[in-house]
Amino acid sequence: MTDYSDLVQPDKGQDARTIHLVDKKGYDDWLKGRSARERATLAAADYKPDGFAHAILPGDDADDWSVVSAVADAGSLSAWCLAKLGQILPEGRYRLADGHPGKALFGWMSGQYRFDTYRSKREARGARVLLTADVAAIAPMVAEMRAVALVRDLVNTPAADMGPAMLEKEAERIAGAHGGTLTVTKGETLEHGYPMIHAVGRAAARHHAPRLIEIVWGKEEHPRVALVGKGIAFDSGGLDIKPAAGMRLMKKDMGGAAHVLALAELVMATGLPVRLHCLVAAAENAISGDAFRPGDVLRSRKGLTVEIGNTDAEGRLVLGDALAKAGEDEPGLIVDFATLTGAARVALGPDLPALYANDDTLAADLLAGGTDRDDPLWRMPLWDGYADLLETDIADLGNAGSSAFAGSITAALFLKRFVPDDTPWAHFDTFAWRPAAKPGRPKGGAALGLRAAWAMLQARYDRRGRS
Repeated sequence: MTDYSDLVQPDKGQDARTIHLVDKKGYDDWLKGRSARERATLAAADYKPDGFAHAILPGDDADDWSVVSAVADAGSLSAWCLAKLGQILPEGRYRLADGHPGKALFGWMSGQYRFDTYRSKREARGARVLLTADVAAIAPMVAEMRAVALVRDLVNTPAADMGPAMLEKEAERIAGAHGGTLTVTKGETLEHGYPMIHAVGRAAARHHAPRLIEIVWGKEEHPRVALVGKGIAFDSGGLDIKPAAGMRLMKKDMGGAAHVLALAELVMATGLPVRLHCLVAAAENAISGDAFRPGDVLRSRKGLTVEIGNTDAEGRLVLGDALAKAGEDEPGLIVDFATLTGAARVALGPDLPALYANDDTLAADLLAGGTDRDDPLWRMPLWDGYADLLETDIADLGNAGSSAFAGSITAALFLKRFVPDDTPWAHFDTFAWRPAAKPGRPKGGAALGLRAAWAMLQARYDRRGRS
């Protein structure tokens, strides 16, 4: 496993190769200050300061060289402008010409992430180390990178090795490492206390039995924050079975759980002064003679009855019970993450999590956090005008909308029914996956919305060092 703290280090004047960052606006002026040999090299390579284009600049000696790389704005670096260099440069130490990479530290580390657990031959790669004068930024950036890497690792792991029991084991590791209290509810206690989680997972094999996993951490007197994650370890669709193409990526349906576990560890590891309650509703939506059926009516923890219109709309069921539990402790904030609907991806594609919130200030804070961390979100309308699409003839509500329209909105409205009316709440309908690689963002499991949520939590609750 990569130790990300090895990849960014304080600049103490160590020998290192220089990275020059240029943009189209300033390139010509920068070029005038380079040596004739460097200008000739760039001309021969027909170098243009576009995209992530880079070139090696020769020095006076054979082993003396530096790097030039194009960015959108050399005066305001994004998280990703060094990500490609972190992937492709030879091992060794580097520093920016001005010594201040800022939030590009994150992309440098992210570009060196690898998931090779299942490869019989693993690529041996030396570290690419970035030196920085921004010493205070190192520890926070490393903590965020570890959280993102955890999400990627959990989502990338096949369902056979990442069932409900393994999610519990990961929660146990996190709680044990940081002094949290772990509680796991399963079996008959789950059936009676969290009937929708039990119903969704009861068809799975015994070693993949459903459970509610909870971590409580922090001082009682601190503000209460609840993080809730959908942990469907694999989603066959149940009796409303998915086609093969739709089932191929369903190992990632526990992506919401991966996000909240990583976010919870980030909260604990950095000592954010909150009373944290992390809840993961873990189950496998499998098929057997005991599977829940279309037309069944389930009673929820909150007491609401739910008619099953589609067994493939199971994520909102397990979240409903977990959200109800979260609300019982009267938190000041509830945030949930879930790989909930294909409709969100139709609307926003794979990169943008759909954000729903019942509080405008909370939504604004999350959007601002996404902008600050280059982890964008898009707010969607939690519009009560579609609530009638969840009406059913024989129960309090249905789990599947009666229309093909507004599928992501009706799913969010379903969840809203299980959140206390006076509690600020945000729901992330995230993909947790990248279908194609980008610099610093490999194909596969992805943390989408995690850093935005973390920025919001820091802004709201971390007053340490502030006047």
